Amino acid sequence: MQPLTKRQREILDYLQDFIQRHGYAPSLEEIGKRFNLSSLATVHKHLTNLVDKGFIRRSWNRSRSVELLAAPTAQRALELPLLGYVAAGVPIEAVPSNDTIAVPEDFAGKRDSYVLRVKGDSMIDEQIRDGDFVVVEDRRTADNGEMVIALVGGQDVTLKKFYRENGRVRLQPANPTMQPMFYDPSAVQVQGVVVGMMRKY
Repeated sequence: MQPLTKRQREILDYLQDFIQRHGYAPSLEEIGKRFNLSSLATVHKHLTNLVDKGFIRRSWNRSRSVELLAAPTAQRALELPLLGYVAAGVPIEAVPSNDTIAVPEDFAGKRDSYVLRVKGDSMIDEQIRDGDFVVVEDRRTADNGEMVIALVGGQDVTLKKFYRENGRVRLQPANPTMQPMFYDPSAVQVQGVVVGMMRKY
């Protein structure tokens, strides 16, 4: 086990005390205020060190998501293929790549999964922004309301909410400035269902 610096030990003690009293973790701002750290980047760095040393776990896409680990263990990460970009906006061609990306094990789907990088902002009301990474379970069917990677017309790939209604498929953006798209079911192939999202700051 890697030793903690004095400041890391103080922050870990504060996290334990705060979570015990409130039932949830402090925000980055609250940690910064407690230790007179004016920069949130400094707070982030201390927390990253605690993650690296196996004392806490964080969900990168949620605030107040620090979880204390009883015994230092590194959470297993899976290397998933990063298969390029998907449009959250007007459909674009999927751009293939040969990279991989490390994903926390509990983010991966039950079946084969892969990662796509999002281009566009049609899903911002689902907290998915341009540049984010979505973890996709490789599936060819989806239930109404699931967020899917859809192949439209055999060539364009897009990220939308999926609905079957009135004999048509509705691909619904999560952005009030954008209109839903309607297709004949034969024109839309589900390529996968989104099961997780990651953001790099």
